[in-house]
Parts: sequence; structure tokens; C-alpha cells
Amino acid sequence: MKKLFEKHETLFCLGLIALYIVINSLCMQSFGVEDLRTVLINTAFSAALLLLILLLKSASYYGLQAVKAPRRYLYFLPLLLVVSVNLWNGVNINHSAAEIVCHVLTMLNIGFIEEIIFRGFLFRMMAKDNVRVAMAVSSVTFGIGHVVNLLNGADLVPTLFQIAYAASIGYLFVIIFHKSGSLLPCIAAHSLTNALSVFNTENIVSLYIAPVFLIVFPLLYALYIQKSTSERL
Repeated sequence: MKKLFEKHETLFCLGLIALYIVINSLCMQSFGVEDLRTVLINTAFSAALLLLILLLKSASYYGLQAVKAPRRYLYFLPLLLVVSVNLWNGVNINHSAAEIVCHVLTMLNIGFIEEIIFRGFLFRMMAKDNVRVAMAVSSVTFGIGHVVNLLNGADLVPTLFQIAYAASIGYLFVIIFHKSGSLLPCIAAHSLTNALSVFNTENIVSLYIAPVFLIVFPLLYALYIQKSTSERL
């Protein structure tokens, strides 16, 4: 299985990204985020990815391992600022308990799936030839991938902001993965940030201030990590 995967790794990565986008677009359009069917489909996707990684015997290679020397990354405490963004307006409960649970479970799965696909499979595949190019592609494609939200009914300006800050956060996450060898901090931060969006309310903070913060701050933290680690890219 591993030899077959390695032989067609590029095709597999591109197919996986396309499959994920199509499946989740259909879920959002047909069921919505707060629907049990969306939860089950994304949970199945997560389980399939995890099973594949286990079959390939590549858990540590794709970052499913503990961080070595977490002190070098300030114990990833700056990620809490990214996670907290959706709570800057307070905790706003505008959904039923069942909808909140479904939203949280869906977003936890999406955080895991997207990190495995964009930081795990895609970055690892391209980094074999050029690490810098792999970082750029992983970050940019992750950002551009959010353009699909326009097809799901999102407004233009918030989506453009989302594309920009997703690329910035994607760059931070790929730096963390490359430097620490672990994808776990990225999965945790990504999943929690998405999950807490259920409590967010749109106003000037969420529409403009938070997006600008999410563009600038991840880049600053990424630069700190690069400067504080001795390995060169």
C-alpha cells in the first residue's frame, strides 16, 4: 500500500483536496454546519484519513506526535490569541444546544481534516523538492480554498478577508509543523478556532478588526519561530 501511495502521491493529494472541497460544499449547501449528517460525513472523512496514515505507518511523519522542546515555541501560548478571536464579542448563544453540539463536532473534524491535507499530505509531498515552495503552496492553497464559501452563500468582503487570514494562519501552521515536527498544536488551534465561531456575532470587530489581527499576528508569530529556531529552511 505504501509503495502504491508513494508512486501516485501527487495525484492522491490533488484528488484528496478536490474530494474534500466537493463533499463539504455539498454538505454545507444541502444540510448546513449544524446538522447531524454533516457531522457524520466529516467524522467518516477524518476516520478515513487517520486509517490511511496508520496503514502507511506514517503517523510521526505526518505530525501526529508530541512536540519536542515546546519551550522554543513559547509553549504555543500565542495560539490562544488566535483561538480567542471568536469570543472577542462575548459568548453569543443564538442556536439550540443540538445545533451547537453539531457545529462544534463538525468544526473539530474540519480542523483535523484540513491540517492533515494541507499541512500533512500536501506540504510533505512538495517539501521533498523545495521546502520554501511547499510552504508557499500549502499556505496559499489553504487560503484560496476558502473562496468556495462564496458558493455556499457567504458575502464577498468577509470571504476576501477570510482568504487572506487563512493564508496567514496557514503559513504559521506550516512553520510550526516544519520546525517542531508536530501537527498537533495546529490541529488543536485550528479546530478550536473553528468550533468557537458558533458563539460569534457579526459587528465591526468580527468583520474588520479580528480579520486584520488574524492576518498580522500569525505572521509575527511565524517570524518569531523562524528566528528562535536554529535550523535553516
